Amino acid sequence: MTTLSRALLGATALCAAASLAQAQDTTLTIATVNNGDMIRMQGYTDDFTEETGIAVEWVTLEENVLRQRVTTDITTNGGQFDIMTIGMYETPIWGANGWLVPLDDLSDEYNVDDILPAMAGGLSHDGTLYAAPFYGESSMIMYRTDLMEEAGLEMPDAPTWEFIREAAAAMTDRENDVNGICLRGKAGWGEGGAFITAMANSFGARVFDEDWTPQLDSAEWNETLTFFTEMMNESGPAGYATNGFNENLSLFQQGLCGMWIDATVAASFVTNPDESEVADSVGFALAPDTGMGKRSNWLWAWALAIPAGTQQEDAAKQFIEWATGTDYIEMVAENEGWANVPPGARTSLYENENYAEVPFAQMTLDSILSADPNNPTVDPVPYVGVQFAAIPEWAGMWSQVSQEFSAAYAGQQTVEEALENAQAIATEEMEAAGY
Repeated sequence: MTTLSRALLGATALCAAASLAQAQDTTLTIATVNNGDMIRMQGYTDDFTEETGIAVEWVTLEENVLRQRVTTDITTNGGQFDIMTIGMYETPIWGANGWLVPLDDLSDEYNVDDILPAMAGGLSHDGTLYAAPFYGESSMIMYRTDLMEEAGLEMPDAPTWEFIREAAAAMTDRENDVNGICLRGKAGWGEGGAFITAMANSFGARVFDEDWTPQLDSAEWNETLTFFTEMMNESGPAGYATNGFNENLSLFQQGLCGMWIDATVAASFVTNPDESEVADSVGFALAPDTGMGKRSNWLWAWALAIPAGTQQEDAAKQFIEWATGTDYIEMVAENEGWANVPPGARTSLYENENYAEVPFAQMTLDSILSADPNNPTVDPVPYVGVQFAAIPEWAGMWSQVSQEFSAAYAGQQTVEEALENAQAIATEEMEAAGY
């Protein structure tokens, strides 16, 4: 070996050692939601650190709190986080404002073209991806097949709300604490606010007309909230006004719900025999409609994004590629089975023969594909989004509106009072914003 070769080898080794040392000095702070798939991901973080030398610190928060924390941080350039867990509402707005790092230079191995078009579109602005989906979801019905059979009923693949109400009443057994149906009533624009908006779409309701005038005092909204509160009072759990995703998941897993309409991602948890007492008797169906041409399912992705102020951009992109890539999916499948991989984000997952055998895989995909954020309502609207309107004012406005709805669910005011207050809130917000 020549003296020059030895020198080059020595220099290469020094560079490699320096890169590893630099990585080992890097710690990413990641804000995320306390949902099951994110908790599962944290359990694999040591694999990422071992592979890259990059340490990870997690800030795991309840959904409403997460939204508040990351929104405050991004709008004030607070710099608390290197990666944020956000969704289809925030991503295009924040990307347009220059608050997020574009994900336009991910590696060829990552294969960004494999992301489901519905997810990539919702996480982009002007064709540029600003957040990578960890999982994608719609909503669907999860139900107890044994209780449905005992009630003498058969769940259609695409039921109506009237059938759901009838079935909920038939499956309710108050003496044994079995509620016919469990639904979100918890305040928060992404909690109960998201559910009731998607439901309202199927009843022909709109949040705004084509001139951006709020429509919350309409007959369609009154019908939606009245139907919801009556059905939940008949067949829902006590205190449903404060139940969100995690509370209802727990109730269903304990065998205390006949039906639950919520995020498709919950399917892996309600069918996991280690976590669910009813794992062997769960069926799935599309979210209900009223025969007006729109179902009551939403479209969402929990995704990882990099705030523009981070000093750890390269390391953050490494983590995003690791956590949202196909290798992670295969690692979870190998360790925990295909039913437990993060769903709804990649086309290749739904082309995989192993995943095709998962009982809820096709219904999840069908639900995702049936949601149309560009045409979410029966009558035309000026906004994009199924369970939200993609405008900056939405989060603050709909958080207040959902509090009014939850107060009606709790019996603190009538449906009419809740809608009157909601209309006033929305009108004031939209006028102040100059619509």
